[in-house]
Amino acid sequence: MEKVKLKREIGVIGFTAHMVNMVVGSGIFVLPAIVASGLGPSSVFAYLFCIVIVALVMLCFAEVGSRVAASGGAYVYIRTAFGPYIGFLTSILFVWSTLAADAAVANAIVDILGTQLPMFKWPPARMLVFFFLFLIFGFVNFRGAKHGVAVVKLATIAKLIPLLILIMASWGDVAIENLEIQALPSFRKVAEMTLILFFAFQGAESALSISGEVKNPQRTIPKGILVSILIIFMLYVLVQTVAQGVLGPTLPTYRENPLGAVAERVFGGFGFAAMTLAALISMLGYLGSSILSMPRVLFQAAVDGVLPMEKLAKIHPRFSTPFMAIGSYAAIGFLCASFGGFEQLAIISSATILLIYLGVSLAVIKLRMHDEEPRGGFKIPYGYGIPVLSSFVILCLLSHVAIDELIVIVVVVTLLTVFYFVRPYFRKNN
Repeated sequence: MEKVKLKREIGVIGFTAHMVNMVVGSGIFVLPAIVASGLGPSSVFAYLFCIVIVALVMLCFAEVGSRVAASGGAYVYIRTAFGPYIGFLTSILFVWSTLAADAAVANAIVDILGTQLPMFKWPPARMLVFFFLFLIFGFVNFRGAKHGVAVVKLATIAKLIPLLILIMASWGDVAIENLEIQALPSFRKVAEMTLILFFAFQGAESALSISGEVKNPQRTIPKGILVSILIIFMLYVLVQTVAQGVLGPTLPTYRENPLGAVAERVFGGFGFAAMTLAALISMLGYLGSSILSMPRVLFQAAVDGVLPMEKLAKIHPRFSTPFMAIGSYAAIGFLCASFGGFEQLAIISSATILLIYLGVSLAVIKLRMHDEEPRGGFKIPYGYGIPVLSSFVILCLLSHVAIDELIVIVVVVTLLTVFYFVRPYFRKNN
């Protein structure tokens, strides 16, 4: 029987648009104030650091994707290079990173609500909102994937159009003196803020899942990566610039809803309401997208035997959805949101995904040692330079993770390691 191959029909424009859409998310509605609290007008250095990491890592993803034919993204790439144990850690850490991100976004939603309704600053009220957020999105995806996709499409429009309008309309209100850099920040401070800001740059690796359908990948992929990261960088820096330029030294005081404050200064009460609504829709869309996709990862892990929990592999007889995986994911997300704040959860998510990025960068080096040429796909130029530089930059950034967040990550990795090695006993008993 003839093997059916994917058609390579996606060009530079299509690949670039897909990557921009995957990266630009809800974090940018909140992070300008947090980054400004540490760097002020020097915030651009954190954006530069983030975009360099994304560019280097995406090139590594592109090459290792050319070398490993199987689907599965970072999990398969790292497992192929370093074996099943590291692959197992990668798969679960990826889910953990997304859970932390979901919980961070849920906190951001309640923080925004709390600026208008003080009752949402009360911990029991916050937990109640978290409960209903994960319950509702879990139920929507329990009923079927098409309902979740509709939410995601709405969020894509809601996150891009308001940002572009805000940038164009606010430019006349930017005060140049608010953008003057009085002194260069220390590398430590830039690294600390970059860890938080990197939360807004996650998702680029998902865009490379379509690399098998890209025309002339040797040229299209690097061009698409370069153009898309420039667009993302310019969009984010322009958002930060108008926020800093309009609000000046007061920007860090609007930690819950900085872009709403900018819109209020420019458009009045209507602008504040519109930007706040856009932020909420974008964040809700992110949660909807995540609770649509990530339970399927848990489901597949149970089917493949990575997780020895047969109940996670159950499919609902009527709706044909992995209802146990959806329910479990939503429940864990609720617990994470209830016991952490936005900044802490964002750092945990960023640090965890950076560990996975480090694994992919090292996988390029390992796979090149065994097979110098990828099979007709993309190969990074300049020898080992880019994967080595990528690994070095990521390690520099991870060295600035605070002790509290580091303890959380170490505990999670330790528990997963214990679980991995006792897993055969679970199977034997079953």
